[in-house]
Amino acid sequence: MGGLGTALRLVAVATVFAVAGCQAGGTAEPAPPPGGPVSWAPVAGQDAADGPPPTWDGGSTADPAPKRPTHLRVPAIGVDTDLVDLAVDGTGVLVPPESAAVAGWFAAGAAPGSVGPALLAGHVDSHAGPGVFYRLVDLKPGDRVEVGRADGSTVVFSVTGTRRSPKADFPTAEVYAPTPGPELRLVTCGGAFDHSARSYRDNIIVEATLAGP
Repeated sequence: MGGLGTALRLVAVATVFAVAGCQAGGTAEPAPPPGGPVSWAPVAGQDAADGPPPTWDGGSTADPAPKRPTHLRVPAIGVDTDLVDLAVDGTGVLVPPESAAVAGWFAAGAAPGSVGPALLAGHVDSHAGPGVFYRLVDLKPGDRVEVGRADGSTVVFSVTGTRRSPKADFPTAEVYAPTPGPELRLVTCGGAFDHSARSYRDNIIVEATLAGP
């Protein structure tokens, strides 16, 4: 892709991590009654005007294969996981990783290390216990995030900040807006658990900028 002259179209992708029987940010939540799979829902207010998933100039919906992210390490919170590709369904909902033990990359967007905001998402927990991003909320500015790529290279990011946002008011413009250089977004769920919706009320969004090749 090269990153020159590219522009990411904004899209309200629903990063709604609704996982039952969990803990968030170290605060225990009562487990809801056991049941079937937990549903994921789109962000409130999403509509057709939000458009399709992000695409880059020239029509490509992903970076070349050598830049595909395959592994994630976040030493400060003990994350060391493979990455799977993520996509949205027909309603614009981001389909999460099947396993709470791995994180995923939104493959229609920028690859980590290319110009633009790359998105990595994962569960905070599951019925079985903490998920891959259980401690995401604990990251601090300056913490190191390492993303391994298919060509064997590693791109390194430095955390710049963390925010908690209500799912009903997901900051789409800020998360997906074009950036002058490579940036990273790590997203999971957090805040209070809504038992009726079987979902956390908030999203935790960690932002990071390129620190090295």
